[in-house]
Amino acid sequence: MINTALTRRRADNPHEETWQIYFTDVRNGAIGVRAGVPVHADQWEWSLGFYPGMDPGTGRRGIATTFEAAREAFENAWSELQLSIPDNAFAEWHRDRDWRAAVAAKRARGEKLS
Repeated sequence: MINTALTRRRADNPHEETWQIYFTDVRNGAIGVRAGVPVHADQWEWSLGFYPGMDPGTGRRGIATTFEAAREAFENAWSELQLSIPDNAFAEWHRDRDWRAAVAAKRARGEKLS
């Protein structure tokens, strides 16, 4: 992969601070405030990976004291991990997304699934 640009979007839930991370149009991770941890514990967590496309268990995750530290750790992990992601991983994710959209459209029209 040559393009390493990541974008982030705030999650819709107003009750939590979570950012969804995207590589092109594939959601490849998240950074958010941890729920239910003591105030003296690291408050932020991050996770990296997407399925289908990546094998289960090949993603990465971690915790951090601040959003900035979580973002930096995420970006470092992404820089390392993307070198091992097969070229067809994103195409596999897109095929699955398109198939799910087609199934949803058939259901919305009341058609039987074949």
